[in-house]
Amino acid sequence: MKYRLVLAAAAFVAALGAAVAQTAPPAKPKAPIAAAPSSPQPSPTPTAAPPPPYEPQLLRLAELMGALSYLRDLCRDGDGAAFRDRLAKLMDVEAQATERKEALAGAFNRGFGDYELTYRVCTPSARETIRLYLDETQKIAHFVATRYGG
Repeated sequence: MKYRLVLAAAAFVAALGAAVAQTAPPAKPKAPIAAAPSSPQPSPTPTAAPPPPYEPQLLRLAELMGALSYLRDLCRDGDGAAFRDRLAKLMDVEAQATERKEALAGAFNRGFGDYELTYRVCTPSARETIRLYLDETQKIAHFVATRYGG
C-alpha cells in the first residue's frame, strides 16, 4: 500500500512537469553523566526501519523538484509552488521518521539553492534544464513504478 502511494506521488510529480522551509537539525542530546547502574539496563530499542530500496531515487526526485520549483517560477511558468506542495505530500506519505523528512527536505533545498545561486534570469539554458529535469522525473517515476510497484 505504501509503495503505491509513493508511486502515485512520484507519477503525479512526473506528470506535473519557494523552497521548503529550512529546518534546523535537532539538537544532539547531551550525554548523561555516567553513574553506576543500580539495575540492569533495558535492551536498546530498535532503530527506525531502514529506508526503502528506492531511497536514492526519492532523494534525486526531491532534488529535481527543488530545482524545478525555482526554475519554473524564474521562467514565469507559475507552477513552482506545486513542486513544493508535491514534496510535502510525498514526505507525508513516505517519510515517517524525522531523519527521512530532513533528508528529503535537504535534497529539495539543495536543488533549489544550487539554481538560485546560478540563475538570476530565465535563459535558454534554464529552459533546457527544466526540460531535462521534467524528463528525468518521469524516468524516475517510471523506474520506481515498474521496479517496486508490485
